[in-house]
Amino acid sequence: MQDSPPIETSLRRPSILVWATKVQSLTVSTLIHALLVLLLGGTVLFKKYHEPPDFAAEPGGLVNNDPAAQVPPETQPQLSDPTMSVSTPNVSAVPTAPSQLAALTTTNLTTSNFAMASQAMTAPAIKSDKLAAPMTPNVAAASAKGLSKDIASKIANFTAGWAKGGTSSFSKPLKAREFEFTAYLAKYQGGDWNSTVELEDGKIWKGSLPNLLYIISKLSKNKIHAEPQAMPLDLSSDEIFEKKPPFIWFTGHRDFKLTDKEVEVLGEYLRRGGCIWGDSSLPGQRSRFDIAFRREMLRLVPDPNQSWTPLPANHPIFTRTYYSEIRTIPPGINFYDEPIYTLQGYGGEIAVIYTANDYGDMWQFGIDEKGQIDLSIDEKRRFVAINKGMYDMRNIYFRNIEPKALFDTYKFGTNVIIYLVTRWEDKIRNVPMGNPAASMAPPK
Repeated sequence: MQDSPPIETSLRRPSILVWATKVQSLTVSTLIHALLVLLLGGTVLFKKYHEPPDFAAEPGGLVNNDPAAQVPPETQPQLSDPTMSVSTPNVSAVPTAPSQLAALTTTNLTTSNFAMASQAMTAPAIKSDKLAAPMTPNVAAASAKGLSKDIASKIANFTAGWAKGGTSSFSKPLKAREFEFTAYLAKYQGGDWNSTVELEDGKIWKGSLPNLLYIISKLSKNKIHAEPQAMPLDLSSDEIFEKKPPFIWFTGHRDFKLTDKEVEVLGEYLRRGGCIWGDSSLPGQRSRFDIAFRREMLRLVPDPNQSWTPLPANHPIFTRTYYSEIRTIPPGINFYDEPIYTLQGYGGEIAVIYTANDYGDMWQFGIDEKGQIDLSIDEKRRFVAINKGMYDMRNIYFRNIEPKALFDTYKFGTNVIIYLVTRWEDKIRNVPMGNPAASMAPPK
């Protein structure tokens, strides 16, 4: 009988077999993995996921469904920011005093609180020269490059009384001439039209336009005289054609919309030679007033699809001036220096002029005979030439309120007004319509 192998030997043999099997499996697995790496190593199995920003939305999402957040591409401003400088005027003695001024009113003005809103200043943002598509204007078409005989005759009759002496004064130097006209603040529906003036018993008794007209009169030794009006004038009535103002002043912070009747009347007013001067009470662009004013004014001009155009440096407002030291746009409140923007009307002449630097709030500070901010008070202990609230907040919320800066803006305002009352003179004389000189003579 054969002896059995030792127990140790019989136990080792299966272990060796198992170890050999594992080594063989590992070798095969390694070869398979190596083959897979060679075959698939250059293939991208997964794409990196990029999380969208939290303000993005898919088409039809929250942002696109919010009407207030949608801005059509054509409403984005494309505006320029030219470099401005401030001239150094020779300050003269100028007293100032409260004044009364008429306001143009709308027939269906809604009741509102006329207290001046707190002014939050924002830096200029989006830049543009066009706004949303305007409504079709209710004015007759006219050539932008010339005047018809009919329109030229209307302009001659409408503008005849602004310059004393009629055509005989045209050749005189500006400072030797005399001018007389009415001036009105536009009282329109829905907005805070009186944001830069103060009312008493429904009448304007002090503020921006009264200060401007009063100081212009004193600086010119009363050669530029704006007739003060105490009662409002209805924007939708024909009374505007009896008063014949060379310009109407629009200002405010808020949105507004002209009625169809107001569009009709104001369109005819521009066709007869008047001008609308807008000045935003929130300097810069894209405020509610800025958008509304640009939109509504396009309803009044012959070409409602034109762009708002900045005035070039060689425009007569800067070259043929009453005060030659003011050759550029002076900074407005908080040092805003936006260009002057305009719309063309009949004969290629300016129909609407727009200053977005808030000169109206600058002109809530009058200048006294010493060339300083006027702090005089009346018998009721009220300041007669300044807005007390703004005065207390100067250099905090309201900057650039200094005598020199104020004088620059007052003289700039004079240059603008002189341009507006004389801009038709050469054009009217060159239009063949019989006897233009007789048409330009002041009414008796």
